Amino acid sequence: MRELNVSDITKTVARMSQEANYYLPEDVLAALKKARLQEEAPKAQKVLDMILRNSEIAEEKQIALCQDTGTTVLFLEIGQDLHIIGGDLMDALTEGVRVGYKEGFLRNSMVTQPFSARLNTGDNTPPILHTDIVPGESLKITILPKGGGCENMSRLAILRPGEGKKGIIDFAMRTIEESGGNPCPPLIVGIGVGGTAEHVMHLAKKSLLRKVGAHNPDQEVSDLEEELLERVNASGIGPQAWGGRSTALAVNIEVHPTHITSLPVGVNLQCHSARLKTAIL
Repeated sequence: MRELNVSDITKTVARMSQEANYYLPEDVLAALKKARLQEEAPKAQKVLDMILRNSEIAEEKQIALCQDTGTTVLFLEIGQDLHIIGGDLMDALTEGVRVGYKEGFLRNSMVTQPFSARLNTGDNTPPILHTDIVPGESLKITILPKGGGCENMSRLAILRPGEGKKGIIDFAMRTIEESGGNPCPPLIVGIGVGGTAEHVMHLAKKSLLRKVGAHNPDQEVSDLEEELLERVNASGIGPQAWGGRSTALAVNIEVHPTHITSLPVGVNLQCHSARLKTAIL
């Protein structure tokens, strides 16, 4: 059994917190550049040019891509043969976020007592944590700084089973059309189908970890992703809701078996500043 000290986890999360906020992933940059080449609407072209220039400035100056540096969402894949030593795992992750955001001059957006006092925690903690136990003896950490504009457009529906694929499409399209420019398109559209109410929202967010252009391995689901992407980009919303064909860069769908009486559907939208970083320890 391999041992991993929590101090290494803290250092890694601190570094990732900054890098995720400074650099767009290569697949996202490539998709934005492709969208710019295909875009025909002049206003949309201008918006995409500004988005791409913004990413260059953030990288050059080592500053945040967006002033909203988000809720820090962490996805962990923990090897079942890994022994974490030296302290509490959640404490180590939290300290990594605290250090990373402080030293990286990243905005603190988390508040306690959300229904009343709304006091800022001052260090963007605590993070949101999702864990999976997997074979092996390594720890995979993925950080997803999730901005409020896109996260606030999340939606959940428990459809009737008979509504089927059409119900999923109609709900997803209604969510995107009603969101307009709030989630800062071009979007990555994350959709979960099946499971239970809480699990389908987890599926929707987890789907955002997939690289742009990588489809679900199930052909039926992959076909639905492509159909929905075509419909979203035919909506005319466009980059930052200025019109055009570049409303979304990708539609990612994850599916889980569900109860015979139910068809849960969750939608989680990611903005054009689709920040993501992964490390393996």
